[in-house]
Amino acid sequence: MAALVVCATPALAAGPQAEIGHLLDFIAGSPCAFIRNGVAYDGAQAVGHIKDKYDYYRADIRSAEDFIALAASKSAMSGKPYLVQCDAAEMPAAEWLTLELSAFRQRSGS
Repeated sequence: MAALVVCATPALAAGPQAEIGHLLDFIAGSPCAFIRNGVAYDGAQAVGHIKDKYDYYRADIRSAEDFIALAASKSAMSGKPYLVQCDAAEMPAAEWLTLELSAFRQRSGS
């Protein structure tokens, strides 16, 4: 019985990591422009910056929502929100990622 509990615990802890990994992949593969402090970046450039922030805030990040709030929603330097521009539409990156997180959870049954 104890072995069952030990084996089950890592699976529970992996949930947020899988969600964060998905969001990083989503950003990297997106054709949308990621706008940080008025400058547009492609997905690969954006994910590089966000990974750096994720590494910095890792001890404070317990969920995908924490990841979005701390690493992917606004500039730590200027306080300006990150934006995402897909076609002509522009929206806050936090909203864009929260929508994708919700869709990912629905697809994966989380």
